[in-house]
Amino acid sequence: MAKILCVLYPDPVSGYPPQYARDEIPVISGYADGQTAPTPEPPIDFRPGELVGCVSGELGLRAYLEGLGHELIVTSDKDGPDSEFERLLPEAEVVISQPFWPAYLTEERIAKAGKLKLAVTAGIGSDHVDLAAAAKAGITVAEVTGSNCISVAEHVVMMVLSLVRNYLPSHETAKEGGWNIADCVSRAYDVEGMHFGTIGAGRIGLAVLRRLKPFDVKLHYTKRHRLDSAIEEELGLTFHKDVESLLEAVDIVNMQLPLYPSTEGMLDDKMFEKMKRGTYVINTARGKLVERDAVVRALESGHIAGYAGDVWYPQPAPPDHPWRTMPFNGMTPHISGTTLSAQTRYAAGTLEILQSYFGNAPIREEYLIVAGGELAGTGAQSYRLT
Repeated sequence: MAKILCVLYPDPVSGYPPQYARDEIPVISGYADGQTAPTPEPPIDFRPGELVGCVSGELGLRAYLEGLGHELIVTSDKDGPDSEFERLLPEAEVVISQPFWPAYLTEERIAKAGKLKLAVTAGIGSDHVDLAAAAKAGITVAEVTGSNCISVAEHVVMMVLSLVRNYLPSHETAKEGGWNIADCVSRAYDVEGMHFGTIGAGRIGLAVLRRLKPFDVKLHYTKRHRLDSAIEEELGLTFHKDVESLLEAVDIVNMQLPLYPSTEGMLDDKMFEKMKRGTYVINTARGKLVERDAVVRALESGHIAGYAGDVWYPQPAPPDHPWRTMPFNGMTPHISGTTLSAQTRYAAGTLEILQSYFGNAPIREEYLIVAGGELAGTGAQSYRLT
């Protein structure tokens, strides 16, 4: 019998929805790069569109795992030496976590997890796992690649429009009974004709570029592996060999790259100074890609016009985190990749990974981050161990 330790975000404060806003969600069978959506063996123990990403939702895994005689423990208590996660980790064979409510598998925690064989990210982005330590310990790390890429890309487009059009303050004016149009539009512009640049153009970054193309913006990108020339021609992309040249050229900067040691703190005071005054910055990748206080300084000085993101460090962010109160921000909790639509896919993908693992079958190459003591699959394309 295996012990599976699953860390998910807490249930709704107001209780589970008595009914959902919609009766159904569209069926997504595949992604733009040709990868198929998760295909676990039936039955799936939830209805597509249900809230399964929180503790009581359990990702719909309990019936499957208990049917095999395994023990499933689901908790949101993940931080600190006295947390349930810390207490139960030494006995766990499988750990499941989310980018939105990450159970940080540090080198120290991995050293205590003597029975751990598989760490699964229910979603995409496995930087909450010390990948070098996992590789050294022979732990397989997997994530549900592709499951919520479009969810995040749509969130980026929403944030771009919200910042540039000054939507959030204008909405507050309407809620408060006001009609002070001049105040609302004093920071509102058209996106049309602006230069938009993404740092990182993988699955999510490319999806963002495709969705912004119809807005008649000038599109820029930088990426470790340059895109195919046919894609560049199709979207009218300008490629930059380095981040600095992109920052100097664009009006909107989008962070869309993985977090590993060499990308941590990429946007600092020096890099913000390279941006033209009035630049907007979007970050739905990882909070530690930017220096926390450098963002605040850039906004307070007026050098950048707005910052929107849904990624923080740590997660959840403490109540006094300065990004909550800095001017001209469009911050949200880490929600971009956990819509009810996305939950359906990443819950099904988590089930598929577990079925492969317990069935002694290969885990999909696209889902692998670390295997056999080294980066593998998507991990080999996206991450570095140093």
